[in-house]
Amino acid sequence: MLLVGCGNTPKKDGPKPLAEQIREAQGLPIRTGADQTDSYLWLLKDKKVALVGNPTSVIQNKQGGYTHLVDSLLSHGVALQKVFAPEHGFRGEADAGESVADSKDTKTGLPIISLHGKNRKPPQAALEGIELVVFDIQDVGVRFYTYIATLQLTMEACAEKGIPILVLDRPNPNASYVDGPTMEDEHQGFLGMTPIPLVYGMTIGEYAQMINGEGWLENGREAELTVVPLKHYDHSRNYSLPIKPSPNLPNDQAVGLYPSLGLFEGTTANAGRGTAFQFQRYGASFLDSTQYDLRYTPKPMPGAKYPKEEGKTCFGKDLAQVEIPQQVDLQWLIDAYTHSSDKEKFFLTSGFTKHAGNETLQQQIIDGMSAQEIRATWQDDIVTFRKVRAKYLLYE
Repeated sequence: MLLVGCGNTPKKDGPKPLAEQIREAQGLPIRTGADQTDSYLWLLKDKKVALVGNPTSVIQNKQGGYTHLVDSLLSHGVALQKVFAPEHGFRGEADAGESVADSKDTKTGLPIISLHGKNRKPPQAALEGIELVVFDIQDVGVRFYTYIATLQLTMEACAEKGIPILVLDRPNPNASYVDGPTMEDEHQGFLGMTPIPLVYGMTIGEYAQMINGEGWLENGREAELTVVPLKHYDHSRNYSLPIKPSPNLPNDQAVGLYPSLGLFEGTTANAGRGTAFQFQRYGASFLDSTQYDLRYTPKPMPGAKYPKEEGKTCFGKDLAQVEIPQQVDLQWLIDAYTHSSDKEKFFLTSGFTKHAGNETLQQQIIDGMSAQEIRATWQDDIVTFRKVRAKYLLYE
């Protein structure tokens, strides 16, 4: 067992260094923090507990299936008081960006407090009487994917209230590289609260340590943080998500392409929402039809009630079978802009800036810079970030 407390130095049980344990464990199944119940149930004993979770908050059961962490904790007699739910809601059915109301879990009767409605941060009143908060959500390692913002705001609320937070670590399926433009201070918000690259190459447990260690919580506070780390994991290991982390990331291909195609969210083009191939294609009715073989028509569907280009024939590219790049690949975004019939309307400037983290990327594309030339402008910031990141890594 390896528990990481408030400091940055892992506490090890056993004589072998972590790196050696990882080398020996190559090929063994990855065990998430949540799976290791013996490592954390004792921390929850006789405490009133709240969970920040969603459909990905599961543990593997003896039958080879999955049990939700809520059900697991209750079965072990944990005094679970309520659940805080991030974007998409506790059951993961809400659209991206859709406001989610407070509710009650129909199975357990537990109160569900939304962190994607009137509150993005757990209200102090909702934490009254809570003695420990458990955070267990599957991240995908992309800055504008909002679960890490929810983590930071939860840590901030816990620090203000003096409540310990326990993060059950999960693999990052995009942890094998660090890339993309770095979020600039003046553009920080819910799509990026800290100065990190678009792809930051850290698990959510490692990132929680960085939030604390870099002083990113409001008023210089530090959360009383404990991380239950993964077993048999390193950043180069492939990890297939057992449960889709949000409605529009249905499979490994979508998760792997999301760092690149997610930038389409800041444009008027469609990136597969309203089809069965979310983030595995792109297109628009205003792209030059002579340049593309793919034709598709986005329609309302669960998780995409109002897709861009709804009901229109889109011309574009099918990426469902392409090899997943190990970098932020700008070729598709540049291609779509180049073949747009009305370039003035291609970028949703405010939204694109929030996703990119700067105003520069949009202008670079407009100016006709190549993907290689643009990527070269990111490198100094990436080198600087890697030095900071190294202090908080739990895995090779």
